[in-house]
Amino acid sequence: MPSVARGTCHAIFVYDIAFSIDLLQAETRISTSTRETIKHKRRAPRYFEYRPAPLRFSQVVESVRLDETFATDRNVELVVYDFGAVIVIYRIGIDGPNRSLLPLSESLYENELLLADSRTRVEELLKLIGPAVSKANISNSVEDYVIFQIESFAEPTSVQDLTTSHAQHVAQILRAELRELSADEVMDALSHRISFGKDDVAIVDWNAALVVDKDAEDILTVLEFANVELLEMRFLDQRLDDALALAYERLSKRSRKWFPFRSKPSDLRDISQWQMDSAILFEGVNNVLKLLGDQYLARLYRLIAQRFHLTDWDSSILRKLETLESIYQKISDQLVSRRMEVLEWIIIVLIAISIILPFLSLNVH
Repeated sequence: MPSVARGTCHAIFVYDIAFSIDLLQAETRISTSTRETIKHKRRAPRYFEYRPAPLRFSQVVESVRLDETFATDRNVELVVYDFGAVIVIYRIGIDGPNRSLLPLSESLYENELLLADSRTRVEELLKLIGPAVSKANISNSVEDYVIFQIESFAEPTSVQDLTTSHAQHVAQILRAELRELSADEVMDALSHRISFGKDDVAIVDWNAALVVDKDAEDILTVLEFANVELLEMRFLDQRLDDALALAYERLSKRSRKWFPFRSKPSDLRDISQWQMDSAILFEGVNNVLKLLGDQYLARLYRLIAQRFHLTDWDSSILRKLETLESIYQKISDQLVSRRMEVLEWIIIVLIAISIILPFLSLNVH
């Protein structure tokens, strides 16, 4: 692959830190923050945007040395979303001779130094905006992703060259693989790509993306958000798994008990809360970014969604929400049925007492 004359590597780490964040309140506590917007570098309607727009701000921190050649920039950016997600973005200069992207890609794969540092950034952020946060809890899972943004090469290189004569090297960079890949693997790594003009391209893979564009800010924004969505879908899917396990356990315990009130009366309330929280998070993530008016960004997002299997995650979550609703309904039906049985026995006992009482009164006299 030819040397990069001008370019930047973006290493991003996505966390879920809370159920929700009041962005207006958080904005007052971060004086340097600005609202994230889609720049729409290409012709498109202006009314398709983030709703609500997340906060973006930068911090000056110690540079992280990755190897003898590469180190992160001292400016680290953070993006805060109202549904509780945070992105930590590190930038690494990749321009100049003898700066091969393959060793950098390999060193960034599950990099423990950046992972630990990004978690520190998130913990400090949580302390700063604490009053604006609802149900604070930094998730154990983190979604990391690498974007190689190239504005120009040191020598003339076309998009076709990247996907033909340099295909093997590009695929290795995207997959963070030092060994040579098979033809099938190379084809798969480069299969999800899109171009707007003849001299730009975005190649999206599951671990990294290669963006060749002189003005790629909007593309980077969509890639960042897609990783946020992927993390939230993974987080929500695991949360629903846990909720289903607990709900099924409570349903099983109820089915073994004749007297319903021996079970905790909070069963239905807990399951209802799990449903509501999960549905709010699901809708919040899916409705925050509106791209339908920008046809190129919309096609880019669909391409990323296909590579990240976001549709499959959506289907899985909706199916589990329906299952949780079914369990809720079964517990509710059991409660109603057993309460009716208890009421029937009470009525029978009262009728029996009303029949017996006259005879008891006669015997007394």
